[in-house]
Formats: sequence, C-alpha cells, structure tokens
Amino acid sequence: MREVIINGLQDFFFEYETPRQVLVRSKRVGIVCRLIQLGVLGYIIGWVFIYEKGYQIEDSAIGSVLTKMKGVGLTSVDGVDRVWDVADYVFPEQGDASFVVMTNYIITAGQKQDKCPELNDGKNSCNSDKDCEGGRYKRTGNGYMTGKCVITTGTCEVHAWCPIEDDGTIPDPPLLMSAENYTLFIKNSVTFPQFNVVRSNLVEGVDNSYIKRCLYHETNSPLCPIFKLGDIVRLSGFNFQQIAKEGGAIGILIDWVCNLDYSLKHCKPKYYFHGLYGNADETDKARASVGYNFRHAKYYMENSTEKRTLMKVFGIRFNVIVSGLARKFDIIPTLTAIGSGVGIFGVATVVCDLVLLYVLPKRDFYKNMKFKSTVIDDETSGNGSNEGDVSMTNIGSKDPAPITMKD
Repeated sequence: MREVIINGLQDFFFEYETPRQVLVRSKRVGIVCRLIQLGVLGYIIGWVFIYEKGYQIEDSAIGSVLTKMKGVGLTSVDGVDRVWDVADYVFPEQGDASFVVMTNYIITAGQKQDKCPELNDGKNSCNSDKDCEGGRYKRTGNGYMTGKCVITTGTCEVHAWCPIEDDGTIPDPPLLMSAENYTLFIKNSVTFPQFNVVRSNLVEGVDNSYIKRCLYHETNSPLCPIFKLGDIVRLSGFNFQQIAKEGGAIGILIDWVCNLDYSLKHCKPKYYFHGLYGNADETDKARASVGYNFRHAKYYMENSTEKRTLMKVFGIRFNVIVSGLARKFDIIPTLTAIGSGVGIFGVATVVCDLVLLYVLPKRDFYKNMKFKSTVIDDETSGNGSNEGDVSMTNIGSKDPAPITMKD
C-alpha cells in the first residue's frame, strides 16, 4: 500500500501529459476551420472591440437642467388688447426641466361664490326639482345642487363659482400663435462621477457673444442652446397650429455620449426632439382625451367680495430629459474580452472534429488515428505480474506522418 501511494505521488509530480495531435491534410476541413476562425476574429474585432467598445468601462451621467423662456405675445379678444409676457404664459415659474407654455385659453372673468344654473349642455338637464337632489354633486357638474330646477335653462341650480365656465368652443386659430416665435434657453450640466468629469452644454466656442446671435439649427448650429419653439415642434414631427389649439407634450432629449480616451473637448451634447402627444390627426389614435389643458385662477377682492378670473389653459408641455454615457479604456475588460475571444476560437476545432468524425467518408480511419484504446488485465496486474501493465510512453513518441484525406 505504501509503495502504491509513493508511486502515485511520483507519477503526479514527475510526469507530464499532453494531448495527441493529428495533422489532417484536407482542403474541405481546412477551409471550414479557417472560415470559422476568420468569423470569430471578425466578431472579436468588429463587434466586441469596435462596436461594443469591449475594452472600455462605462459610467452613466448625473445631470441638471435650467430653462428660460423669452418672448412677448399680443391678443385681441372682444375688442380688448392684451400683452402676454413670460410671467403670464409659462407654468410653473421658469427654471424647471418640465414646464408648460400657454398657446390658447378660455377666460371666465368675474366669478364669485353664488347660486346659478348649470350650463345647458345636456349633461345636467332637469324637468323638475326632483331631478336636482339638494346637497349632491354630479361628476359632470360644477357645484353642489341646491334642489331647484331652473325652468328657463332646463338645468339644476348649483352653489358654485358663478357664472359657470363655458368651454364648449375652443378658439381656432389659437389665440397665442405668436408662441411659435418664442425662444427657449436650456442650460445643462452633467457629471460622470467614476471618471471625475464635469461638462456643460456651454462647450468650447459657446460663449456670451455666440449665444447672443445664435439660434439652434440641426445642421448649421447644433450646439446652440437657444431654441425657437416653432423649430422644436417641427423637429418633433408635429404641426404647430394643431398642437397649439388643444395642447400637447414634447420631449427634448439631451444626449451625451463621450469617449474619454480622446480630448475632453470632443465630449459634446446632441439634441433630439420627440412628439409625445397632441397631434390627433397624425399620431394620436385615442380620441377620448386629445391635447393638454389645465385651469388656472387669479383671485382679487372687489367691494369686499372675493372674485376670480378663471383661465382654462391649453399649452405645450415640454419635458427636458438628460441621458449620458461615458467610456474609457481599462485593462480589466480588455483582458476579459481577449480571453473570451481566444476561448471562442475553440469552436473551430469542435466543428472540424465533428465533420471528421461524423460527416466525411473516411471518418472511421480518422477515429482510429485520433483515439487509442487500451485494455488492462486487472487479474494479471493484481497477481503482481507486470505482464498486464501497459506503458503509453512510446505511443506518439515519433512524429507521425500526416493523414492525407482526399476530398
């Protein structure tokens, strides 16, 4: 037993095993092998390194956005002229990455808390007081019913802000078509914390003198941070007059894709514009709720009575979104990509072996040359005789002649 253990340890430490190789001269198999290897090499170089940048590490951007509108509009409704500036048509206050620019509106002036009949629009009609249960509120109504049916209008009387808003007719063309010429200034900064890199969309060459005279153009001025609203709507695929009438939403994407192996000045943003909803005739198929609107009220006191001016605002909602990805060379992913690529080269050997063993006519001859079978007589070796021992020392010790297989 001791001798067996010692022999086993000696074999483990002082012997080296190597696989036997068979050289096969076959045009068909050789071409298949080289084509597979060439495909693997193309995959490693083209896809892993060039397209996927497998030799680099990545980091996502953390960004912030500041916005500022400029422009003045003029409307004339019922013979009354009114000037609208940024304090009137931007909601909420300027600076947010998500905001609304008013393009159309319906005004109900002089509302106060009172009792008045509902609108005769078919939603709150009545024939008698029984149809108007006092103290109840209808989902389609504008206030709490008093229990009285107003015969002259055929509607229930309600306790609400009176007179009731009539929004059945939306102004067309939109009252603030001048919004098409308003300008939007976007200031964006991003940081890639893993690389300790901070960038702003006010890149090299975008200084005060340039900003004063530039206006964004997708070809001529792609880095200008000042945008004309009409151009934004056009680039998003929408029609300004259509979206201005009932409102809608547009996404502005600021995309940073930076290769930090090059100079930092090449890390610049690109702007993309996407129409989200608002053009019913072009993209929106769901007609149940078209456009975008909300109500805004301005309160005041008149003769000790609280009153308000109610505005139903139709506008374009802009959502400024920042997306960023930076890459930089790193030795660990490079070695990982190379190692995986080298491992894939083994596919060529596996495929060629399958062809030789199972496809070609001389597959039995190749099997005999590739594999060596040995039978050990357990009984003889168990009696201490060396006659049953088989030594593989001389197998393959001489350089074998290549196997020539005619295609």
